[in-house]
Amino acid sequence: MVTLSAGVVGGFSLKLTFILFVSVVVVSMFTALIIAPQGDEISEFYLGNRTMTPLRNGLAMCGDYLSAATLLGSTGLVALTGYDGLLYLVGTSVAWVMVLLLIAEPLRNSGKFTLGDTLALRLPRNQRSVRLALAFCTLTVTVLYLVAQLVGSVALLTQFLGEPSSATRTLCIVAIGTLVVLYVALGGMPGATFIQIVKAVMLVVGVAVTAVMVLHRYNWNVDDLLGGAASGSGIGQRFLEPGLRYGGSTTSKLDFFSLQIAIVLGLAALPHVMMRLLAPSATRVLRRSILWAMGLVGFVCLAAGVLGLGATAIVGRDVIADIDAKGDAAVLLLAQDIGGALLTALISCLAFVTLLAVAAGLTLAAASSLAHDLYGEVVRKGRASQREELTVARLSAVVIGVLGMLLALVSWGTNTATLAFLAFAIAASAILPTMVYSLFWRRFNARGALLSLYGGLITSVLLVVCSPVVSSRPASFYPDADFAFFPLQNPGIVSVPAGFLLGWLGTVLASRPKDSEPPETYERFEVRAVLGVDQPV
Repeated sequence: MVTLSAGVVGGFSLKLTFILFVSVVVVSMFTALIIAPQGDEISEFYLGNRTMTPLRNGLAMCGDYLSAATLLGSTGLVALTGYDGLLYLVGTSVAWVMVLLLIAEPLRNSGKFTLGDTLALRLPRNQRSVRLALAFCTLTVTVLYLVAQLVGSVALLTQFLGEPSSATRTLCIVAIGTLVVLYVALGGMPGATFIQIVKAVMLVVGVAVTAVMVLHRYNWNVDDLLGGAASGSGIGQRFLEPGLRYGGSTTSKLDFFSLQIAIVLGLAALPHVMMRLLAPSATRVLRRSILWAMGLVGFVCLAAGVLGLGATAIVGRDVIADIDAKGDAAVLLLAQDIGGALLTALISCLAFVTLLAVAAGLTLAAASSLAHDLYGEVVRKGRASQREELTVARLSAVVIGVLGMLLALVSWGTNTATLAFLAFAIAASAILPTMVYSLFWRRFNARGALLSLYGGLITSVLLVVCSPVVSSRPASFYPDADFAFFPLQNPGIVSVPAGFLLGWLGTVLASRPKDSEPPETYERFEVRAVLGVDQPV
């Protein structure tokens, strides 16, 4: 959380940001209503227009994947920690390689609307129990990440107004949350896709323009930029060497490794990102879409590195740290220095739109899981009509949005990075092992799926509760208590192997015949996953 007594930028930038943000919202909301599903086809609400080009799909994937943390948090981390911050950005880029090489094509070929459909096809005997478990994990991950976005919107507003009042916090969260609900409940996947594409284009253009201005100031000489960053850091060459943040001790190095595991594997398993993989109409479109997404994400991360170094070189590391200890203000301070009020307003508007777009994708994924997996398949056992399920999906979007707003208001003061990284860890520890085993392991059964899902979720949460995030340190939730027997702030290094181990253990120890599927079940699934067609009878 950012706690400032006064805003980072002036009132004119705030007014200009508000005008730009309202303009983007009005245009995108109007467009979302026009392209929203007009009939009762649930496929259009869940997946939208499946005839989009690879570029548009890639932009939507990039929009779903990159949050405001990349623009503000990652840039600030580079500005404060130099080499270690740049290394952190690598993990954000690498995750798409995992998606491309491991799960994209078989998931798209075997899936329908949600991840639960893939598990139901793989484990048909016990589909309701595994759908229920997967839906529970999906809702946990998406709600945690949604709350992080809503709390982050207040932290961003703090950059303008300083420490906000209770009424201001409530108004900001309710306004953003209401917009998110409208995009999803009325627009479905087409509406969410449009705002994602708008956000991705704005993000790419915004960081590109700012990075060009930084490089132009240093005559396009990277060595001069690095030298200026080292000078502006106040610690010289040490700023460009590893260890400034994560190399102080063995525990610190392990914490960084654990965080990277959670980022690389967790971002690849986030439900709203995996749901986006089901949208392309053909595998060749999916491949090209992912290549576009990889290129766009890599470019944004590269530009974020330039902006972070530029902020240190131009603004100064000490100035950034004095204003905002986390560094979230770095890119705004840089924009104000090199582009004045106009560039500051553009970057600020971009950050708000980014928060809005990611929150919309998360809400859609949660509403789809709640309506399709829980209501349609578990409660109604597949007998719900399309109109009935579509109505439940729209109502679910409202429920998820209201729940996210209430939790955001209650959890004000919580570190947004902690909530986001916990969501990543749960996705990597529970959802990813289950999907990997389902796609590639013939023996995998329902017992293994349930143990992996529930076990990965419980392990992640338990380790975070018993970590310095919750107790034993001044920045902890309960600084005066001490029950942090787990020394790391991110549980990925333990919880991810535990999720895979529990999935394997549950499978090999299953003794009841009903826990396992007939051999021909996996054979049919394999044909579907590889070729995208059902095995002929």
